[in-house]
Amino acid sequence: MASTLHFLLFSILLTFSLSSAQTSFRPDALVLPVSKDAATLQYLTRIQQRTPFVPVTLVVDLGGRFLWVDCESNYTSSTYQPVRCRSAQCSLANANGCGDCFSAPKPGCNNNTCGVSPENPFTRTSTGGELATDVVSVNSSDGSNPGRVVSVRRFLFSCAPTSLLQGLAAGATGMAGLGQTRIAFPSQFASAFSFHRKFAICLSSSASSNGVIFFGESPYKFLPNVDVSSLTYTPLFINPVSTAGTSTQGEPSAEYFIGVKSIKVDNKTLTLNQSLLTIDENGFGGTKISTVVPYTVLESSIYKALTDAYISTAAAWNISRVAAVAPFGVCFSFQGVGSTRVGPAVPYIYLVLQSESVQYIITGSNSMVFVSDDVMCLGFVDGGSNPRTSIVIGGYQIEDNLVQFDLATSRLGFSGTLLGRSTTCANFNFTSTA
Repeated sequence: MASTLHFLLFSILLTFSLSSAQTSFRPDALVLPVSKDAATLQYLTRIQQRTPFVPVTLVVDLGGRFLWVDCESNYTSSTYQPVRCRSAQCSLANANGCGDCFSAPKPGCNNNTCGVSPENPFTRTSTGGELATDVVSVNSSDGSNPGRVVSVRRFLFSCAPTSLLQGLAAGATGMAGLGQTRIAFPSQFASAFSFHRKFAICLSSSASSNGVIFFGESPYKFLPNVDVSSLTYTPLFINPVSTAGTSTQGEPSAEYFIGVKSIKVDNKTLTLNQSLLTIDENGFGGTKISTVVPYTVLESSIYKALTDAYISTAAAWNISRVAAVAPFGVCFSFQGVGSTRVGPAVPYIYLVLQSESVQYIITGSNSMVFVSDDVMCLGFVDGGSNPRTSIVIGGYQIEDNLVQFDLATSRLGFSGTLLGRSTTCANFNFTSTA
């Protein structure tokens, strides 16, 4: 009952903060394009922000706590509003302090404003940032196409200095946080348009074709007339200790954790230290999903168990091992290996979830990375002997899979590879019906 009242209070406060969202048309879902930057392997999306509108390119951070953008370089908007200290918006953002700015007022520099800590996970840098609101506009969707543009006029975000852009893909001016906070994209959109706190991400494996992010209700439809709304579900878990670079005491992680019980290569179950698969009282261990990590990173003993089993199984399949190519530790010759609809004909990797009947299957398309025409590498990286999280599922391992995050019911849904259904994440029809 207490948690219900807490969420009701949050909804009222956030709805007040977003009260200028369009009311004449309330979409059931929103849609954003997501592309892959070939140089950095980061995933990018685009929104319209400010008055007049400016197209803003953002790096997608699945576990990011909020939207942050560079306000230092030519941020001009007639609708920018700093968030004042001790306001409801400060509470929603779990702001970490109030401050003044000792120069002429401008976006990112105002007196009596509350601040948060925008973070760049690539350089592992955090800084102070002024909390503010401004207009954000995106396309609505019926699940098949983009529809009319809708706006949230007081979308909460953080300003950041230009220096925080270091390491981001060319053209990016901030990061889109999709994490489990009250001011990340999913919660703000859900509150503004009164739909469920739910979103789905479908990353394209091609750097030349867009994937898609849906906010709100399904269906999820791809060309040629493939509905992938029927999903397999597993619980989401909260890590009680923040995994961000800076945080307040008692703040939980905003990232998305799932419960991997075991791992199999082909039909062989790996022998693993089971304690590594659960989150301990200090927030170490467990399995999370990340879009800022390009390839899955495994704690050293898990990595060794996986690669040893894979090398052995591949040899039995007459797949020849060749010299490793960084950052990968295990590579194979593609010569003599067949091709299937779901990638190279190689052993599958199974992440066993809450039961043997619920498994996330990694086929050749998501396990093998081609480093040349005839050399493919196992797309997993050794994360060392004492990482914060034992298994970090990287972007490559979820490409061309639709993955849904339902914050209201704390569960994750997944489609399995769309290649097996004769479609891909690049097959969403971005032709507008508006």
